[in-house]
Amino acid sequence: MALSRTDMPLNDLRQYAPDLPEPPDLDDFWSRTLAEARAAGSSAQLEQVSGPIQELIVEDLTFPGFAGDPVRAWITRPKGEGPRPAVVEYVGYGGGRGLAGEKLAWAAAGYVHVLMDTRGQGSGWGTGGDTPDPHGSGPATPGYMTRGITSAAEHYYRRVYTDAVRLVDHVAEMPFVDRERIAVTGGSQGGGIAIAAGALSPQVRAVMPDVPFLCDFPRAITQTPQPPFTEITRYLSVHRDEVDAVLTTLSYLDGAILARRIQVPVLFSVALMDEVVLPSTVFAAFNAVPAADKEIEVYGFNGHEGGAFWQWHRQVEWLRERF
Repeated sequence: MALSRTDMPLNDLRQYAPDLPEPPDLDDFWSRTLAEARAAGSSAQLEQVSGPIQELIVEDLTFPGFAGDPVRAWITRPKGEGPRPAVVEYVGYGGGRGLAGEKLAWAAAGYVHVLMDTRGQGSGWGTGGDTPDPHGSGPATPGYMTRGITSAAEHYYRRVYTDAVRLVDHVAEMPFVDRERIAVTGGSQGGGIAIAAGALSPQVRAVMPDVPFLCDFPRAITQTPQPPFTEITRYLSVHRDEVDAVLTTLSYLDGAILARRIQVPVLFSVALMDEVVLPSTVFAAFNAVPAADKEIEVYGFNGHEGGAFWQWHRQVEWLRERF
């Protein structure tokens, strides 16, 4: 059995369950946040895209997210009558939704695939994004992790998680979607967002995070050797008096805390040689999920690429058994 090069042995990982303190108003915080977003936003707009993809339907979705802000997404789906199960996917750190038709696998497998743009991102890799983040923050290090870092109400990921849940709200209302069969997925940052969506949205019926980021912040910011967690480490090396405030803020956003609220089936993946998202932080979230139907795929000799398309094959098999 492979051992983690960056963290702890696999047998220890399977037992790892940190006692992360939970804010007493966590549920109220997210209930208020989502209620405010739903009150601020109205209907979504959907426009069919013309282009080289001819055997699938590709649509450009604009929906109201946090504070009613317009957020973009691609919908790619098979032709023919519905409703069909849907897979909502969130993007990794720094990336955007890219160009129409870039991601066809889920639609080719018979699902409605919805790919959310991440507000303010889209210029770090890939082919771009289309969603601005109109909200500012106080002093921050380069990147997204420390934007609004001293207040959960102001933090960047409060807005992103809200976008993710609001997207599921709108997907559930689409006539070509079977609202009883909606799954969420994503890799790295997208996996962390999927955990949040699975915890906060009653419409989600399955959660499939791959090498999920944004989990077990207390360990991640002290032990992870690679960015983006080191953005927080660097911030605290300057703002030496803000450690308690920062950890409090992050406790509202921590996937290993939010995962305690996931009651639907989950399929995680983890890579034991990952230096961007430590395996222990993934297991912290996975082990916190109370759902009886939960599995984790372990890639012993991979880094942050995880299982890549191998894992997609596993997801299709797993999801078809449940949907």
